[in-house]
Amino acid sequence: MTVIHVTAQPPSFTGRAWLADGQTGAIHAVTLSIDEPRATLVATASGQTHAEWPLIEIRLLPDHAPAPLALQDPAQTAETAPGRKTGLIALHIPADPVARLYVDDAETVTRLVPRIPDRMRRPPTPNKRRILGWAVAALASVALIIFVLVPVMADQLAEFLPPQGEQALGDATYDQIRNALSDDFLPVSVCENAEGLDALVVMTARMSEHADLPYPLQVTVLDHEMVNAFALPGGRVVLFQGLIEAADDAEEVAAVLAHEIGHVAARDPARGALRSAGSIGILGLLLGDFAGGTVVLFLANQLIAAQYSQAAEAAADAYAAQLMRRAEIRPDGLATFFGKLRDMGGESTGIAAHFMAHPALGDRIAAARAATAQSPATPRALLTRDQWLAFERICS
Repeated sequence: MTVIHVTAQPPSFTGRAWLADGQTGAIHAVTLSIDEPRATLVATASGQTHAEWPLIEIRLLPDHAPAPLALQDPAQTAETAPGRKTGLIALHIPADPVARLYVDDAETVTRLVPRIPDRMRRPPTPNKRRILGWAVAALASVALIIFVLVPVMADQLAEFLPPQGEQALGDATYDQIRNALSDDFLPVSVCENAEGLDALVVMTARMSEHADLPYPLQVTVLDHEMVNAFALPGGRVVLFQGLIEAADDAEEVAAVLAHEIGHVAARDPARGALRSAGSIGILGLLLGDFAGGTVVLFLANQLIAAQYSQAAEAAADAYAAQLMRRAEIRPDGLATFFGKLRDMGGESTGIAAHFMAHPALGDRIAAARAATAQSPATPRALLTRDQWLAFERICS
């Protein structure tokens, strides 16, 4: 007996769909069929072929809107317009990226989808090398803007910033800092003990006399335990009560104050504010505020600020040593106070050092000691014993 094996052929397929050819604004009602020998999906209308797509190249568009009414053909009635039924799918092929085939007939969807073997595979990305090249060029452009153009433009703009505008910027920043450091929703208190303020005036006048500043110096002490000091745009310098408590004498406080005066003389705060504003603006446009973008933005700006300010910090140290020599103040205060900061754990090592806005304390101590050794000036007492004690109580 001869046994004849018959290979089962898949049943012929027909279905209904809507075709957006990507060439015109109209959407066409088409009949679908599959050319089995060529494994091709054929879309015809009125006996004419509109499109032929190889089944292996068809992709299912994910997350498609359930009712693409914008593609409705005005010639179609409401009963036959696309999107009126559930189960809508949208198909396309990478070779024809703007064409779309919308299938909203449940039976057609059920029979067609299993015949598309790679419907869920991501289409290949064309021109990968070109895209990679453009990406590298874009990153290089951003780096050029942030690390070269922004600093250059900030330095130039700082020269043209009027003193009144710079002072207004410093005052606004000062108020924000007082609010940010508060623990009880009230601004950090300003230290105003009368005798302490008199001692501060003596200290400030002694150094201001020998400093060439673009605007008057305004020194304030805030009642906060932070061991720190900083300069703001417009000639404002802020000392913290914690710094005064950490110092052994007036000369150590004067050394820190002289350092901040160095920033004022170089207009570093205005330059830094302009650089930060430019960097944050550019990075904000690129990163936005999603997927941790705020954190990335902050860390990137801190790293950029550290690269900008380390040279300025070293220059301010050198300025402080020269200013104290001219004012005939004992010049070793900077080195001794930096030593205190290092003993208090102020030295950063490892990756944290890259995010610090100051050079390593060990390097600063060595530089301050070298400047002290070269100082020929004969020091004079900055404050009397009673004035120093009053200054220590400036926040009481």
